[in-house]
This record gives sequence, structure tokens and C-alpha cells, in this order.
Amino acid sequence: MQIEQSVSSFLWPLFRVMSFFMAMPIIGTQMLPARLRLGLALIVTILIVPSLPPMPVFDPISVQSWIVIAQQVVLGSLLGFSATILLQSFVAGGQIMAMQMGLGFASMSDPANGVNVVIIAQIYLMLVMMMFLGMNGHLVLIEIMVKSFTVVPVGLEGVSRVTLWEVALSGGWLFMAALLMALPAVTALLVVNFAFGIMTKAAPQLNIFAIGFPFTMLMGLFIVWASLSGFFSHYQTFSAEALDNIAALLKSGR
Repeated sequence: MQIEQSVSSFLWPLFRVMSFFMAMPIIGTQMLPARLRLGLALIVTILIVPSLPPMPVFDPISVQSWIVIAQQVVLGSLLGFSATILLQSFVAGGQIMAMQMGLGFASMSDPANGVNVVIIAQIYLMLVMMMFLGMNGHLVLIEIMVKSFTVVPVGLEGVSRVTLWEVALSGGWLFMAALLMALPAVTALLVVNFAFGIMTKAAPQLNIFAIGFPFTMLMGLFIVWASLSGFFSHYQTFSAEALDNIAALLKSGR
């Protein structure tokens, strides 16, 4: 019985911590090997186990054990995914701006996700990653994950109310935040395109494609440069909203 208690006190938190590190921003990306993430999860679990509440004991081969394991994996993954949305909202906003200014064809490989993204989105992603690490965002997320064991303790009733509706709300917030960040640039470029439309009506012999495309691209780059002054305020607002979403997620699992 004492051996089962010792194993349970380490095993149940390990599943939540491991799934959290596999889904959280930066650490859960392809930039870190899976073995390194697993080793980090083991180290963190060993460090936090003495401060966690008592863990329930189940038969290792019973159905209850598999249910608890699934609950811990789901909760850890949702916590990491909710934080990842913060970074991906800037990527989505950069893609909207790039498509509007005609730079949608200029893409490069994203080492974090292993896909091609537009240059503007990659610049935004690097900026927000530096802010995230510089402001100890990874430590804040680890602290939230540790406190989640108190808010949503390990057990059969742990995350019974965490549904796909919470995930859908988080995904909707991503597009809302991206559109909010790209709205000034999209509006300015819309005015530019509207002006070129009037010029085409006034002078039909004007080659609008030869003039409009480079001018729109140049104007878009200027707008991106001008909008960088408010990048930090966007990050503060979106990070606060992301933390509120994580708090709502934990409350729904109680």
C-alpha cells in the first residue's frame, strides 16, 4: 500500500506536467527534442511533488486509473494550448496584414512549428517569443500549472466539466485577437486601395497594377513599422486575456 501511494504521488502529476510541456509555447515546439521535454517534465515533477496535495490511490490496472490518466493528459494539454494561442494570435495577425499588403507570397520556414509562414508573421512571432521569455512568461505558466493541482485536484471528478466548448472559445479568441491587432493596418490599406480605385476611374489609361502593387507593398511596410510602437501594449492586453482564459478553464474543471 505504501508503495502504491508513493507511485501514485509521482505518477498522476507526471502525466499532467508532461502533457503540459508537450503543448506549452516555445518549450512544446519542435525547437526542443521530445526527450529533452520529457526530461524537463520529470525534473519539474520531482521538484513539485512534495508541495502538492495528497494524491488518490487507484488500482494500477483498473478503469479508474485509465480515466484519471486521460483526465490529467487532457487538462495539461488544454493548459498548454490556451497559452500557445497567445503566440499564435500574433502569427495570425501578421498573416492577415501580409495578405492585405501583397506580401502573402513571401514566406519562410518556421522552426517552431515546421511549416511555412509569411515573413511578417515570422517577425511578429520572434518579437512575441522574446517578450514572452524576457518577462518570464514560461515561469508564470509553470506556476499556474503547479497551482492547478490545488484548483483542480487529481481524481475522478477532476476535469469532468472541461468540454470542447472551452476549446472552441479559445480558438475563437485567437481570430478575434488577430483581427484586432491587424485592424489598423487593414483599414489603412483599404483606404489606399479605395484611392487607387478612384484614380482608375478618373484616368482609365493609368496602369493601376504597375503602380498600385509596389505602392501598396511600400505603404504596408510603413504601416507595419509604425504599428511596432504599440506592439508591447498589444502583448500586455492579449497576455492578460490569455491568463483569464486559463483561469476560466481551471474554474470549469472544478
